[in-house]
Amino acid sequence: MLELGRKQTLVVEKKVPMGVFLIEKGQEEPHVLLPGKYVPEGAQPGDEVEVFLYKDSEDRLVATTKMPLLMLHEVGFLEVTQVGRIGAFLDWGLDKDLLLPFHEQPAQRVRKGQSVLCAVYIDKSGRLCATMNVYPWLSTESPYHKDDEVSGTVYETSGNFGTFVAVDDRYSALIPKKELVTDLAVGDKISARVTAVRPDGKLNLSLRDKGYMQIDKDAAVILEMLAANGGKLPFTDKSDPALIRQKMHMSKSQFKRAVGHLLKDGKIRITETQILSLQ
Repeated sequence: MLELGRKQTLVVEKKVPMGVFLIEKGQEEPHVLLPGKYVPEGAQPGDEVEVFLYKDSEDRLVATTKMPLLMLHEVGFLEVTQVGRIGAFLDWGLDKDLLLPFHEQPAQRVRKGQSVLCAVYIDKSGRLCATMNVYPWLSTESPYHKDDEVSGTVYETSGNFGTFVAVDDRYSALIPKKELVTDLAVGDKISARVTAVRPDGKLNLSLRDKGYMQIDKDAAVILEMLAANGGKLPFTDKSDPALIRQKMHMSKSQFKRAVGHLLKDGKIRITETQILSLQ
């Protein structure tokens, strides 16, 4: 079976003025054209040729010996070459650019020259296209374990669940909403810690270190901000959690733990309206 979007080995059936026709070994049809510029020198009927199958500008199945940067259902980065009226076009290493339709992009549209994380799929009309919704094609067989440090790319954000990340740009992961201490956007590169490997193989991540390490880091942040603001901060343990997250880039529970640590060490004191440095 001729497979659109995949690499396969076919057999030269016959030569024609435009190149050669290829068929599957042991089959008489269907055949596919390999244009002359891609025909290996000296190729004869019966020879095997490794090719990639895609559709040309007239939607005809065609073969090439050039290999694209991404094949069907593979995930990776491609660069935007231009933006048209139906979507953006990506350089995927072939003579024809790959379409990234507008409906396969996040709310913020991509720009020319931007490198985007995407996957290749077949659309309803049977053509190869790109999508930034890479979730269905991310692997759940990562080599990582709890407490491992990982890096990846944000590919989706959800107000209900959190932020979805492609670890190593190939493994499925989620930063749960409760672990988000800063705003993240599609395309952001992040470093995180694996907090759990779920039964289905997907990873849960945290932007925070393990508890005792995180308290020290958060306490250091508070001291730095106190120093930068004349030894005063307009926060207490009753401050709005959203304001703390926005200004301090930590959750309220993180903030309270770090403040308690600093109080115990005698480095700060708290009034009804603010935190004061004692250093």
